[in-house]
Amino acid sequence: MNQSPLSRSGVFQSGPDELLQRFSQSVSFDCRLAAQDIRQSKAHVQMLATVGLLTEEEATRIQQTLDQIGREIQEGRFQFRTELEDVHMNIEQALIDRLGDLGRKLHTARSRNDQVSTDLRLWCREAIGEIQRLLRELQRAFLSRCDQDAGVILPAYTHLQRAQPVLAAHYWLAYCERFQRDRQRLQDALARVNQCPLGTAALAGTSLPVDRHLVARLLEFQAPTANSLDSSGDRDFVLETAFGFSMVALHLSGWAEEWILWSSVEFGFLRLPEALCTGSSIMPQKVNPDPLELIRGKAARVVGDLTTLLVLLKGLPLAYNRDLQEDKPPLFDAFDTLRDCLQIAAAAVPRAKLDRERIAAGLEAGYLDATTLMEYLIARGVPQRVAHHAVGQLVRRAMQQKVPLKELPLEEFRAVWPEADPGVYEVLGVRRAVEAFGSYGSTAPEQVQQQIARWKKCLELE
Repeated sequence: MNQSPLSRSGVFQSGPDELLQRFSQSVSFDCRLAAQDIRQSKAHVQMLATVGLLTEEEATRIQQTLDQIGREIQEGRFQFRTELEDVHMNIEQALIDRLGDLGRKLHTARSRNDQVSTDLRLWCREAIGEIQRLLRELQRAFLSRCDQDAGVILPAYTHLQRAQPVLAAHYWLAYCERFQRDRQRLQDALARVNQCPLGTAALAGTSLPVDRHLVARLLEFQAPTANSLDSSGDRDFVLETAFGFSMVALHLSGWAEEWILWSSVEFGFLRLPEALCTGSSIMPQKVNPDPLELIRGKAARVVGDLTTLLVLLKGLPLAYNRDLQEDKPPLFDAFDTLRDCLQIAAAAVPRAKLDRERIAAGLEAGYLDATTLMEYLIARGVPQRVAHHAVGQLVRRAMQQKVPLKELPLEEFRAVWPEADPGVYEVLGVRRAVEAFGSYGSTAPEQVQQQIARWKKCLELE
């Protein structure tokens, strides 16, 4: 039985205009869903055989042919045809070309609406897994620096002004925490991604005796979706996935910005690996942190992809609308861009070197121990606001004398706080200030060691 291409069968008596074919095709980008489409088609066929809509022999022939088509796609030997619109039609037509009417049974109790949603959920599940894996590798890179930079103290900043001293390991673990939240956020999104819409058909379900729970189990989904009308056009899972990617990109961008600053002559804290830097076409002395700048720039692209998806879905009525074809390019781009950024970050983190001498030489600048001195006064009964004012006066005196707080004579302390005794010097100086910390989660050496041990255990178990 000969029929026109699947994309124009049914009520139509003539083929589509060539302009429409070019405009409406999506196979140029949704072809990357081919593996997912074949996987869900095989599960669908197995279910059809289980409920009696196909014989076991028919199901086996279809599945074997789908495997053959899948191998051809993977090896680059499959010719996608734009007149068939999308990856789904291309695979199904290839099946029909090889099996005739038997191939035409594949689409029983299925619409492209539930088919593409299922494929995209399978893809999102795999993409989230890959980003989580790369995040874990980046966390391990930061964690490895904790032993490498043991004992190094860095100035921490607020408003890009020196604030308080922290251990370098405390800084590295801060990024472990950020990226852990990203992993948790993506894991949480999986709860919505991992629902199976296959079998909801176009929008209302099907009168055929399908077993949606079986298909969900075969595809390792948590459960079938509960409402066919909602399932047909639901792309919340795409938004959540893209949002999770955007948060990772923002965190990478913030990290890149800090290291760009740190690697500048003005800061001089960090030397980036030359293999991950570039030069200038006119200035021979330049060593530019281009990969970090690109991470910072590509973060905008990932956020832009999320914005595209948000605007795409704004105002769409229930069930499938052709607008949803456009959800894949921004989603794919967000994933591809973020994956590349994470790979660069994981290569840069362990290979960069802190300039310990440069850091140590300027560490006492900026009065990083001022807050610790204030808390020393508070612990001795001075009200916080009074202590804050007193230490501000002491900092002013130190600035006028161009010395750090630890070099102020005791008389200067007594001029501001008459009860001062030599014990005040026990919390002055950057290293003593760090050692004075004690609260949970702080940069106190004991606390940092506990957190390093926790992270080693956490990441080694995964």
